[in-house]
Amino acid sequence: MAETTKKKKVKRTVAAGQVHVQATFNNTIITVTDPSGGALSTASAGACGFRGSKKGTAYAAQIAAEKAINAAKQQYNLSKVDVLIKGVGLGRESAVRALAGAGIAVESIKDVTGVPHGGCRPRKARRV
Repeated sequence: MAETTKKKKVKRTVAAGQVHVQATFNNTIITVTDPSGGALSTASAGACGFRGSKKGTAYAAQIAAEKAINAAKQQYNLSKVDVLIKGVGLGRESAVRALAGAGIAVESIKDVTGVPHGGCRPRKARRV
């Protein structure tokens, strides 16, 4: 019988990456990705144990950002990031501050919040 040999898994290092912050009024989701957009780690205020209206707070966003960035630092040796912020929630600024406090070099901050143009279709005219 042929003996199966396992190859040792090579530890992938990502020096620079992106941090996507989606800040809504109800929750804040932090996703750390490589430069091409493949997810490395993710965290949200709800996954960090906050429930209800506490998920939308700035403190919950700070804790979620720390959790996501620490996982990426340990596993992928991440050192510098570009931050992409989407949404209008309370966690926008505190998430970026948490990244800087975790020892990650923030190279750029970009707002990618969608802007409505034209809006949705209006209701039909009322006939009296």
